[in-house]
Amino acid sequence: MVSTRQTPPAVVGSQRIPDTRVSLLLRIQDPADTMAWNEFIGLYAAIVYGFARKRGLQDADAADLMQEVFRSVARAIGGWSYDTNKGKFRSWLYAITRNKVFNFLDSQRRHPRGSGDSNVHRRLEEQTEGGEDQDQWDQEYERKTFAWAADQIKDEFQKTTWQAFWMTAVEDKSVKEVGDLLGMSPGAIYVAKSRVIARLREKIAEIQAE
Repeated sequence: MVSTRQTPPAVVGSQRIPDTRVSLLLRIQDPADTMAWNEFIGLYAAIVYGFARKRGLQDADAADLMQEVFRSVARAIGGWSYDTNKGKFRSWLYAITRNKVFNFLDSQRRHPRGSGDSNVHRRLEEQTEGGEDQDQWDQEYERKTFAWAADQIKDEFQKTTWQAFWMTAVEDKSVKEVGDLLGMSPGAIYVAKSRVIARLREKIAEIQAE
């Protein structure tokens, strides 16, 4: 999996990452459509898990919560319909995830497991207040979507082409430094970077709302 370190949305343009395409959401209304569900989980597993971890859940707890979120989606998605007036699917999934995190932290507070974690009350208060939760969710969504798209297209390019893009666009190395490392001219680096960014935009556009 491609690292998500230093992967700002600006790498692929100034527009925000789009919402999940409607066709996929309609397909997962069929629990037997394993291909659709695999694609859906591939898109959202890391987002839900990462959000839970940032709210203070341990690895195993975050993984369990992620499974609970997907079970909730499976139960409720049959009644979901595309309506721009009701907001994006991303926001609906955020609400489910946030509620699951709140319930978990509340349960920890009421039934401590002897871990001695004095931060449970603080995390629960932060969750109750809301604060920057939505922003954190959106940021997590954009980072993980970028990482997913990058992982999907990486093998379409020669190794040096990908490295030229990654080093300049993600790791923010100078063109001169990358040229010295890869033995490429500045022009070749710019072409490589442009090709990969164009393909990333195409890949990310595939999951936009239709």
